[in-house]
Amino acid sequence: MVHQKINIRFGIITTCIILVMCSRIVPHIWNFTPVGAVCLFGSAYFEKKWQAYFVPLFAIWASDIYMNNVIYGQNNTFTLFYDGFYWQYIAYILIIFIAAFLFQKINVVRVLGGSLLATFLFFFVSNFGVWVGSGMYAKTLLGLIECYIAAIPFLWATFTSDLLYSSVLFGSFSFAQKKIPLLQTS
Repeated sequence: MVHQKINIRFGIITTCIILVMCSRIVPHIWNFTPVGAVCLFGSAYFEKKWQAYFVPLFAIWASDIYMNNVIYGQNNTFTLFYDGFYWQYIAYILIIFIAAFLFQKINVVRVLGGSLLATFLFFFVSNFGVWVGSGMYAKTLLGLIECYIAAIPFLWATFTSDLLYSSVLFGSFSFAQKKIPLLQTS
């Protein structure tokens, strides 16, 4: 019974992540994606650490492959990893790592705080990567500041999507746990 409970819980959490990641292929404004929420949700609900990292990161990577080769694909070349991808994935890994501590207890305030945390972690790490890896900004403190200032218009969409998708994922799963005892932890 315990093994069945774990498999059903794992399957439902994984399905939730895959379903919301599919929203990336629907036209949307820049940075309005479920990525931060998926990292928070996976970290909060998977019982095994490797699952908390592997499933969200694999879902993000699979959607990146689809986006880069089907939606944005050009020149008949296959893109497995895009330029600078590692900066974004470092941000995702940090979000998952910190969320493991934040979500020792899950409540509305922690989901709101986690959404805010995910937004700012992603903002600072990914834009630091833009500053380091692109030729768009001088490699000075002023260049770094200019890079962050230029990214501010995308910050609201990131926060709004982190909050919206986190609310949907955490709220839906919390509701499901109340209705389906197999989804509860022991």
